[in-house]
Amino acid sequence: MWQVIPSRDAFKAIGRLPKAVQERAFTLMKQIEVMGPVRGDWPNYGKLSGNRHHCHIKKGRPTYVMVWRVIEHQIVEISYVGTHEHVPY
Repeated sequence: MWQVIPSRDAFKAIGRLPKAVQERAFTLMKQIEVMGPVRGDWPNYGKLSGNRHHCHIKKGRPTYVMVWRVIEHQIVEISYVGTHEHVPY
């Protein structure tokens, strides 16, 4: 099992998302916890530089994205959840 920790900003952002997007964000977090940070089964999943990963949690307009990184062995930090236009790549 992996430990998934949302950053303070990500935690606040999840609370501001539409209900359906919140549910998908929590589903992705649970999958990362159980199966690890590499989530190729999610839309537009990609490994970014270093230990960072991202994927779309809802396609369309607006598109919602989650970004996470492995900070230690078996520990993942969710660093961003929100619209695609504001994602910090």
